[in-house]
Amino acid sequence: MIRLLLAVAIGMVCSCPADAQKRDLRELYRQIDEAIDHSPEYVADYEREIAGVRKEYEQTKDAEQKCRFALALYGKYRAFLNDSALFFLDAAEKYAEHIHRKDIIANCRSLKAFQCSTVGLYNEALALLGSIDRQQLDSTGLPNYYQAQMHVYGELGYYTQLNSMREEFYRKEWLYCDSLFAIIDHDSQDYMMRRIGQLVGQKQWAEAIKISDKWMKTVKPDSRDYAIACYYRWMIFNPQMQREEADYWLCQSALSDIRNAVMDQASLSSLAESLNNAGEYDRSYKYIRFTWECNRKFNTSMRVWQIAPVLDVIDHNYKTQMARSAATLKGSIVAVSILALLLLALLFFLRRRNRQLEVARSEVERSNGELVEVNSQLAAKTDELSALNARLSTLNAELSESNRVKEEYIGRFMSLCSQYINKLDDYRKMVNKKMKNKELDELFRITKSTELKEKELEELYENFDSVFLHLFPNFVDDFNALLLPDVQVHPKAENRLTTDLRIFALIRLGIEDSSKIAEFLHYSVNTIYNYRARIKNGATDNRESFERRVKELGHPQTTDEKR
Repeated sequence: MIRLLLAVAIGMVCSCPADAQKRDLRELYRQIDEAIDHSPEYVADYEREIAGVRKEYEQTKDAEQKCRFALALYGKYRAFLNDSALFFLDAAEKYAEHIHRKDIIANCRSLKAFQCSTVGLYNEALALLGSIDRQQLDSTGLPNYYQAQMHVYGELGYYTQLNSMREEFYRKEWLYCDSLFAIIDHDSQDYMMRRIGQLVGQKQWAEAIKISDKWMKTVKPDSRDYAIACYYRWMIFNPQMQREEADYWLCQSALSDIRNAVMDQASLSSLAESLNNAGEYDRSYKYIRFTWECNRKFNTSMRVWQIAPVLDVIDHNYKTQMARSAATLKGSIVAVSILALLLLALLFFLRRRNRQLEVARSEVERSNGELVEVNSQLAAKTDELSALNARLSTLNAELSESNRVKEEYIGRFMSLCSQYINKLDDYRKMVNKKMKNKELDELFRITKSTELKEKELEELYENFDSVFLHLFPNFVDDFNALLLPDVQVHPKAENRLTTDLRIFALIRLGIEDSSKIAEFLHYSVNTIYNYRARIKNGATDNRESFERRVKELGHPQTTDEKR
């Protein structure tokens, strides 16, 4: 609550709030830089984790256990080393043949087809899918089969140069997508990932973000699944040109990929391209070089081929920037050299001037006579300054009025802070007493309830309403005068404001950022936008100038003036 009060008080004094989102991005860039520096440690930890599974795989003699461990190793390698992932899928299929498990064989081929299409082996993927008898697939293998079909046709549609073939490939992709959606759990990650991709293609942003929000609640931060969920969240914001929001989620995805030793990098290369477009060539170059090395280790020419054009552009921009920096440095050296010569010349000149000053002193007495005449001229100028001083006095009076308003707000703020500290101390004493008496159930009930928070918020809004109406007693009437009769807002209680009035009261105080207003009133940013748009639509005059006219309403009235 103190943080909210402080934000309001600062907003009343200064109308230029800091850009928190940019600070968050800079912090994420720093974390990514740090993660890249520690990447060998993350890779070593992951390799030790894989080594433990391989040891169990090598030690067991049972074909069924071999098959199970081979599939587990495929899961470890599929985003780490492509060749090893395919090797262990082949091994799993071989052991499945030994134990006569046709369902596992078919599932392994589906997984191999997906892995092949990921690295550009489309013919091999189609051949593998063609060899599968769908009747042999169980409830685990059938979704993998449909996802492999979707992926290979989606990739073919994206990379083909023939428009007629592209339409056919995409038709087959969504045909298999419908089949997948018919059998898959709609709360699963695979469903949400495919569904978001479908909604993004259809530009249904609201539904896509709704599913993304649901997905984000199911994944653990910093996990591989979290990286994928963040990447798909970036896919929603990026086409809408919401650059800061998109880059935030792309950073989260890239950071999680690095910390989980993912070699099949996609997020970091997209982030490098975004930074390059923004002119941050040094960081962009660092990220794309790291991505290049990761994908080389993953060992797929497809990923290297995808990154190569971006790498060329970034490398060119980086070298151009280095050349410019070198030219600037060279120019600076020349400029400094010239300034050094000028300084030497100046020192020589000053030495000569000091000698001339000795001669000038003799002329000072003669100049004193001339100063008497100048003093008479100054007397005339003094009269002009008196007029200016009178004007300054008027301005000072206006500034004093503004200072009184600030003092009143700051005094109320300090009082609220003091009251809240006392409440916190009372709450601490109550918690201490409950713990001392071992009344843990009662303490849990009290801390679980949101009643305290709601009460404090109500008190905050009541204080805000009281102070605001104390300073702008005619605000409600003046505000309604700007609106059509059927849109006018009338508070139900005296000395209280409605949500609409609080929003525009904050705007009157200079807090125009919807995110700051939403934070203070505990609403979403979209809700604040809707409130503002609805009120502006009911303006009697031009809606575009409505908020400017609101900021001109009323004259702050202090306690002294009311008396």
